[in-house]
Amino acid sequence: MNHPPHDTASGEPSGQYLTFALGDEVFATDIRTVREIIQHGAMTSVPLMPHFVRGVINLRGAVVPVIDLHARFGRAPARIGKKSCIVIFDALRDGERVELGLLVDSVSAVIEIAAASIEPPPQFGATVRRDFICGMGKVGPRFVIILAPDKAFDVDEMAQLCASAQDAVAA
Repeated sequence: MNHPPHDTASGEPSGQYLTFALGDEVFATDIRTVREIIQHGAMTSVPLMPHFVRGVINLRGAVVPVIDLHARFGRAPARIGKKSCIVIFDALRDGERVELGLLVDSVSAVIEIAAASIEPPPQFGATVRRDFICGMGKVGPRFVIILAPDKAFDVDEMAQLCASAQDAVAA
């Protein structure tokens, strides 16, 4: 059984999170779900995919779909910049591990957030779907949006959206 690490100062459970930027907002995801971070590079676009599937990359012989988080969160597609990168993330589909690439504007740092510093998601006013948010981590004077990877990067939901996009074209 995995137990969260403890904040040695207070004895409270804490977790480590990879922080990254989308525009002016800072998001975080549990570091245990992150495999690696790679530079943005050549991508192969795939026809009939939803707008948030930017394409696929070849990662050591494996085909890895790349999700544009700006578009996944209902925004205009990401503009590629000098700091744009792809976070390789482990997702589950039908009990199997699946690698996904998450296109982000930049990666910030790995930080530790004590459980006591994590507030529940806001009831309204969030810039992403509420079910995508696990909590709001207080880091200094700011909040970091902690994503719920099982919802924000739900492979089954994204696969259904892909199937819908293909069905709409075929109709």
